[in-house]
Amino acid sequence: MTVKESDKINNKTIATFAGGCFWCMEPPFDAEPGVLETIVGYTGGSTENPTYKEVSAGGSGHTESIQIIYDPAIVSFERLLGIFWKNIDPLDPKGQFCDKGSQYRSAIFYHSGEQRELAEGSKKQIEEGGTLPGSIVTEIVPASVFYPAEEYHQEYYKKNPLRYKFYRRTCRRDKRLSELWVH
Repeated sequence: MTVKESDKINNKTIATFAGGCFWCMEPPFDAEPGVLETIVGYTGGSTENPTYKEVSAGGSGHTESIQIIYDPAIVSFERLLGIFWKNIDPLDPKGQFCDKGSQYRSAIFYHSGEQRELAEGSKKQIEEGGTLPGSIVTEIVPASVFYPAEEYHQEYYKKNPLRYKFYRRTCRRDKRLSELWVH
């Protein structure tokens, strides 16, 4: 299923974020009450129906992303933004952690004017907070067609927990996150 035509699926709202390796973005959102489903995939580029191989090679224009289907009566978009920011390095223009290239850039893909305003407001609040040692480079752009990744990528952290933990540790993701966000 590709999603662009609406920011609602069965009266549930969609949020789309890119934060580097999509395997690492699923667990914090899956743990949040009100998040009904997470789907990892590709968005932001021009290649139709891209494959992991095409996206990871860097020529598709897409970025590894996560689409979140949530119930706004239980969890707010603002809360999802908070989870997003605390799980990325918003200062790295070349990618995220050990993954480099535009396919690993950080971005918020908004589905409505309200999401855009909230995203821009949260970014401004973090910038003005003065706790980060640099400028935020995370893009805030309109959502485009989202292509779900291949099935073996969905919930990878559950299907391959040892490989996932090894990847996350060797990529030094948690070390960098604690440097940025624990004050």
